[in-house]
Amino acid sequence: MLATLLFNAPRWAVPACAIVLVAAALLFWAYQRSRLSTGLRAACLALKLVGLIALALCLLDPTWITERARPGANFFVVLADNSLSLQIKDRNSVASRGEELKKLLTRDGLGWQAQMSKDFQVRRYLMDSRLQRTEGFEELDFSGKSSSLNAALRSLRDRFQGQPLAGVLLFSDGNFTDLPNGFAETNGLPPIYSVVIGKDMPSRDIALASVSATQTAFEDAPVTAQADVTAYGYAGRPVTAKLLDLEGKVVAEQTETAKDEESRLAFRFQYKPEHSGLSYYRVQVAAQDEFDQFTDDKKSKEATLANNTRVFSVDRGQEPYRVLYVSGRPNWEYKFLNRALQEDTQVQLVALIRVARREAKFQFKGRAGESSNPLFRGFGNQNKEEIERYDQPVFVRLNTRDQAELRGGFPKLPEELFSYHALILDDVEASFFTPDQLALIQKFVALRGGGFAMLGGAESFHQGRYQQTPIADLLPLYMDAAIAGAPSTNRLRFQLTREGLLQPWARLRSQETDERSRLEAMPDFMVLNRMRDFKPGATVVATVKDDSDKTYPAIAIQRFGNGRTAAVAVGDLWRWGLKNPELHKDLDKAWRQLVRWLVSDVPKRVDMQPEANPADPNGAVTLQVKARGKDFQPLDNASVSITVRHLGGVGAKEIQLTAEPSASESGTYEATYVPRDAGAYEAKATVLGGTGVEEGRIAAGWASNPGGDEFQSLKPNRALMDSIARLSGGETLAASGLDRFARELPNRKVPLMETTSEPLWHRSIVFAFALACFIVEWGVRRWKGLA
Repeated sequence: MLATLLFNAPRWAVPACAIVLVAAALLFWAYQRSRLSTGLRAACLALKLVGLIALALCLLDPTWITERARPGANFFVVLADNSLSLQIKDRNSVASRGEELKKLLTRDGLGWQAQMSKDFQVRRYLMDSRLQRTEGFEELDFSGKSSSLNAALRSLRDRFQGQPLAGVLLFSDGNFTDLPNGFAETNGLPPIYSVVIGKDMPSRDIALASVSATQTAFEDAPVTAQADVTAYGYAGRPVTAKLLDLEGKVVAEQTETAKDEESRLAFRFQYKPEHSGLSYYRVQVAAQDEFDQFTDDKKSKEATLANNTRVFSVDRGQEPYRVLYVSGRPNWEYKFLNRALQEDTQVQLVALIRVARREAKFQFKGRAGESSNPLFRGFGNQNKEEIERYDQPVFVRLNTRDQAELRGGFPKLPEELFSYHALILDDVEASFFTPDQLALIQKFVALRGGGFAMLGGAESFHQGRYQQTPIADLLPLYMDAAIAGAPSTNRLRFQLTREGLLQPWARLRSQETDERSRLEAMPDFMVLNRMRDFKPGATVVATVKDDSDKTYPAIAIQRFGNGRTAAVAVGDLWRWGLKNPELHKDLDKAWRQLVRWLVSDVPKRVDMQPEANPADPNGAVTLQVKARGKDFQPLDNASVSITVRHLGGVGAKEIQLTAEPSASESGTYEATYVPRDAGAYEAKATVLGGTGVEEGRIAAGWASNPGGDEFQSLKPNRALMDSIARLSGGETLAASGLDRFARELPNRKVPLMETTSEPLWHRSIVFAFALACFIVEWGVRRWKGLA
């Protein structure tokens, strides 16, 4: 109860104080002559003074003002969690958490709910993926696939906007599925009083908390899947995690031993998918001797099997990555690079190799009136547009898509160059390119997001006069100053830096000891383009060391705009593959991994990303399609259609969606899909330009794991429930204290309250109190024979 003491006649304060002071002085003088002991004298003086003060206060007209909830004027919400996680049984408990909650809200909760209904309009709701009104809680069946607290709170805020809502009584285990950051949206809501359902130690269970997959350019195991597992009640027992494809084939398997009653285990799978494109995998965890529970759930000894399996997707890319290799002359580097990439079906190496410079080294005497190079006489069409002139360089085009590709030499337009994912320059001078082409290469990396690498050679880097060109800005090494000196010997030992050992694409072995042994067995190199230094933000991946222990950068990388660049200063990497077949395989692998790194994050013209919204109660997935033209400018006025299908679903049909333009980003189109079942999903998008011409197709996949999310943790999240109550101005209650809470609730601060006032001097208790003080004082003196 909220109470206040108010004095209505403050003008009597001075006379009242004067009366009390005079009376106190007389009493003090009188008791100085008394024969009572000091202690009794002080007690009697205090009793009389208290009585006199109580009477003097009546002169100020004191009024006692109280506030309480106006009966029937305020609303109060009782909110119960109806999700699957309440089906869990705690250790040594006969009933499930849901059964205990239902009992608390029905049979055992009639008393406190009736008490609450005397002063409040009680509204009852169930909460799972949505908010549902209920007259009683008999409808609780704990079948909801998610427990979306934020969605429920938003609905309550909207429903009771402008109405006097006094509070929310929340019953849950605290394991909500729509709080990715651990914070509830309590703004604009009254105090939330939380009641935690469940004990801290659930029944024996193994829960797969999360699965994440990452990709690298490491050829042996380009995909890494991390599975985080929590085991309850399996102390000292082996726990096994299996990685399977959707057909049930075991890809990898690991076993760890749970050390405590509650153990957190981490399983890390590194593997290589059998094919390119989309792949789907399933992680399954259980005790080593309990995997038969997945075929016969009656054999299960766990609290639930809904959190033992998770599905995830991996996209290794579909169409081949196209890499343009440009060389100023035929060399052995291309031979080894081309052979290496022939083993990678997802990388296509297109080569433009100059076999003769613009000015011929020999004076050819042709036929009268002949302006073409005699070397090309008799080959192909001899039209003036086709023949090679004396004043033009002679090129060889290899692995081109058609006869028109690179016919005019190095691309001159963005539409031509931007069709490639990466560009490699090898032993070609800067004057080979026009100023516009040099600027186009920079845009290829910065705007298009392509990969760029320059290989060492006689006409690369500083020797190719690239300083003061846009290419110099791209490279991670400085070459704008004179190079002082050179390595003291032609024997250069190759070694990875510490940063290089941390780059998956730079390593060829999975273990550091094996990698260092491999480096020691490598042959010496003899050609190096020496640079002044590496730029801030660049990473030196490898160095070479001469006989005097001087170290020079050999491989450096950096980000540039939307793309990435690499500088390989060693000019004779091909020597690596001549020593023996084993080292030849290592060289091939190194080339493949370097190129894979160059193209791994290059944007596609048409790209699609499924983005699940953790805060969405229905698990909705936003399919975001980004469409770009051939010049990689955003493609507006496009038509985007998406087909979604559930893989493995019985009788599943394809769903057709139309993506709408995004309001926040040009060239971006979005559609929303709500998965109905758990498992793997695949979406295919087709983009048509404004003229109806197809601009591209793309496929993407994702997995829905509602059961795994709901049973991610079996322990009640008491800390979260306490935080929600504290931040909203409420408190955490025990189930046993609900009766007392219902009785005290009308006396708490609520939107609509009623006020009552009562003058204290009208109450006999005030005068009875003063009289009691006088009687006790008289009794003490009478007891001592002084009255």
